[in-house]
Amino acid sequence: MSEEYAEKMSRKKLPELLLYVRNRTEYQEEAVLAALEELELRGQPQPEAAAIRTEFLPVVEQQRQQQQLRERELARTPVAAPGEPEPAAVDGPALYSPGTIVLFSMLPMSMMIGGGVLLGMNLFRLGHKRALLGLVLFIVVYLLVASNVLAWAMMQGLNPYLAIVLFNVPAVLAYLLWFWPRYVRTATYRSRSLIPPIVICFLVVWGLQKAMPYIIKQQPKEVQMQVEQMMKQ
Repeated sequence: MSEEYAEKMSRKKLPELLLYVRNRTEYQEEAVLAALEELELRGQPQPEAAAIRTEFLPVVEQQRQQQQLRERELARTPVAAPGEPEPAAVDGPALYSPGTIVLFSMLPMSMMIGGGVLLGMNLFRLGHKRALLGLVLFIVVYLLVASNVLAWAMMQGLNPYLAIVLFNVPAVLAYLLWFWPRYVRTATYRSRSLIPPIVICFLVVWGLQKAMPYIIKQQPKEVQMQVEQMMKQ
């Protein structure tokens, strides 16, 4: 735990410290650990302290290692001579950007699953295993609920192409407005290569092609006819 966070928590009141523990997903992991230490110093140990440390300590250690790596890279980076452009610096972990997540969420060949996979890879790289599990559960529930709503809307005459767009948009908003600010929480990162997600998209398309006949058979006849007409166009 850094001295900066320890000194900061020593000035906070008890309700403020408890807020760090109860709403820990909204704060930096190291700040939450510092709040736990301060609570114990004040004779207010928390029952969930052991579980929080088990989850947060590996994340903090990984962040420290990444910070040390950045400092070493910066130390090895030569200083540009006057008039020359500054060399590129290492800016945080390698992640898929929000723009890339949106792109692969809206592509017909991957849809919202593609963006979810890229976001999940970011969470795994940052060590947020619990957030990754939450993302997987969100995708599964969303697919079950949204596919039924989409089928009903198409039965009411909704254009299939518009239906696909509407199917993807809520998931994209959840990725960008909920998962990214809560669990990625970094403004500096290096954009990862697009080759892996392209390969993943091809695999997703291949899987959907294999599963499509079964999925179509599970839909009402009106939806089956609309989907078949769309596929023939």
